[in-house]
Amino acid sequence: MEGGPDLGDGPLDERLRRFREQHDRYRRAIVNEPRGSDTLVGALLCRPHRPDCQAGVIFFNNVGYLGMCGHGTIGLVASLAAAGRCAPGPIRIDTPVGPVDAHLHGDGRVDVVNVPSFRKARQVGIALAGAGEIRGDVAWGGNWFFLADAGAVEISLGNLEALTGLAVRLRRAVNEQGFPEVDHVELCGAPARAGASSRNFVLCPGGAYDRSPCGTGTSARLACLAADGELEEGMPWVQESLIGSTFTGRYRWRDRGKGEIVPTITGRAHVTAESVLHLAADDPFCWGIVAQ
Repeated sequence: MEGGPDLGDGPLDERLRRFREQHDRYRRAIVNEPRGSDTLVGALLCRPHRPDCQAGVIFFNNVGYLGMCGHGTIGLVASLAAAGRCAPGPIRIDTPVGPVDAHLHGDGRVDVVNVPSFRKARQVGIALAGAGEIRGDVAWGGNWFFLADAGAVEISLGNLEALTGLAVRLRRAVNEQGFPEVDHVELCGAPARAGASSRNFVLCPGGAYDRSPCGTGTSARLACLAADGELEEGMPWVQESLIGSTFTGRYRWRDRGKGEIVPTITGRAHVTAESVLHLAADDPFCWGIVAQ
């Protein structure tokens, strides 16, 4: 909210580059241990560059930067509301991958109109040692995903180790077999909650799993469903996470010929703490614990 690095003015993608090249130690200090962990996503609040936006944001985690983060945007809006910096109604947010429209409802729900999403490749066969061939889609929802059926591995907290191991190996194989841009893996299975459409396990770039149903992952899933004609425009898709939280997704076509959709993700976030981070010059781990 304050005290971060001065990234100057200009488009958010340029400021992200400055953040990465000149001030990356702030990212490490905020989300790496001892202050953070690999499960956290950081959101640096910035002045917007676009005149039609009320806020700007750069998302990051323990290993790098995210173009967009769906659950991070919901959390950002909830945090701004708790701080008295936005009221129920529309809010437009400037991000490195384009403007994102959100809407805060009076009951705390947040709609996020994500960036245009699409499927790049359908049912790609990936050879995985010990598991044969796994087929899945490569899709963009603000981040790059490989989406596949979880198969015989039930998506439950009891199978966390197996799911993580499978997703890590699968991401490595996907990168090696023609899709180096993919940094998220989304494994899909049957829902556990009544009213949910599907349950997912999402591996994030840092190796942790997403506690939320993943806003960009749900957007990528909607793009695949739309391309296959399995979900009609405007119809709800309730995506359940590994821990049982849910997002509701809908989409409208942006360019049916190109397979591009505009997804809207609805969810809630809750402010759980207000923190002041201390960066002491004599602290040997002031700028985070980083693997060498």
